[in-house]
Amino acid sequence: MLWYLLNLGIIIIFIVLFIISRQTTKRWSKINDYLGVVTNTVNSVRYGNLSTKIDEIYHPTYQNVTDSINRMVETLNDREKMIVEYQSELMRQNKLLESVINSLSDGILIINDKLNILRVTPKICEWFGVKGQDVIGKNIFDYVQISEETSIKKAKNLDIFIKHTPTNNFVINTIKLSLEDDKKRYVILIKDVTNEREIETLKEDFVATLTHDLKVPIVAESNIINFLLDGKFGDINDKQKVALLNMKNSNEELVNLVQIILETYKVKETGVKLVKENIMLNKFIAEVAAETQPIANNAGITIYYSLNRDINVMADKLQLERVLKNLISNAISHSNTKDRIDIKTGEIPGYVTISVIDYGQGIPKKDLKLIFNKYYSAAKKFRKIGTGLGLYLSQQIVKSHGGEITVNSEENVQTEFCVKLPT
Repeated sequence: MLWYLLNLGIIIIFIVLFIISRQTTKRWSKINDYLGVVTNTVNSVRYGNLSTKIDEIYHPTYQNVTDSINRMVETLNDREKMIVEYQSELMRQNKLLESVINSLSDGILIINDKLNILRVTPKICEWFGVKGQDVIGKNIFDYVQISEETSIKKAKNLDIFIKHTPTNNFVINTIKLSLEDDKKRYVILIKDVTNEREIETLKEDFVATLTHDLKVPIVAESNIINFLLDGKFGDINDKQKVALLNMKNSNEELVNLVQIILETYKVKETGVKLVKENIMLNKFIAEVAAETQPIANNAGITIYYSLNRDINVMADKLQLERVLKNLISNAISHSNTKDRIDIKTGEIPGYVTISVIDYGQGIPKKDLKLIFNKYYSAAKKFRKIGTGLGLYLSQQIVKSHGGEITVNSEENVQTEFCVKLPT
């Protein structure tokens, strides 16, 4: 009996253990199935399938994990859509920018530090006579020539010669790209200025021809006025004399304007031709001041000159006189708030200086860099006669002497033009 009960107990224990084992196996099987689904879902997301989800409910215990995975996939899917939209917009903007750049009449190319071409616009390919891909990697000097004294990396309005398009005139400007990497790249803008220069030449030829033809009748009128003032055509009364003197002054201004235009044209065509001689500076300045004082008297201005030791300079007397008279004339025109003009001489290492100082309205800082440009005239702002060529011509004359002309000005205080001539 005891043996029977013992065997029965052992059998019951085995039955219970068997039942528990089967339940545990089923539970582990479900866990393994769920992990397999999660693994498959993660792998699908990894390879770009963002539409996958865990739809089957395995056990309430796993629901939180399931919901978290599904929300993560939805978030990734939304971000993927945003990225695609951003990429599409960037592509549209890039195509628009590329279309705008390619439609420019100027040519653009990018080079690296070794001057090899990285990218070009269609206009560059046309001028270089190559296809787009054929030019990539080539040295820019295979297609263009510039002055040996100038680095193409620092070019500013530099004339260049394009071998495939030799009949056109080109200028280039270079801009260094500032990028986050350490590589050096440069953007080169090439502009075809052939038409502009042809128009400029035609304009200057027309102006020169016109002024040359104008000078003859103006000089003739000046001679007639002088004859009338000298009484060669009979006596004139005081009122007539005043009128003739006004006409004479106006006529002289016209003659000076025409002469400046003609001289400017000659400078462009042949340069400034100098006939140098020894000039004693003090005597020279005194003579010029005496000649221009009558003009200053009409404006109620006195010309004062303060001269240092008498210096001998080698210069073209006629051309230097033209420069000094132009500076004095400008000073008279703009000295409407004071009653004097000062002329001073001095010496600095290697140069003798002549300064003309007026105490009028001055020149704004933004205009100081422009006043020596051709046709620029501050006189236009004050409704005074002026072509803007006087200072340009003066600068060319001084440069031809190996010197320079500078200006310093403070508005409503004073303006000083300084001519520096080599000793």
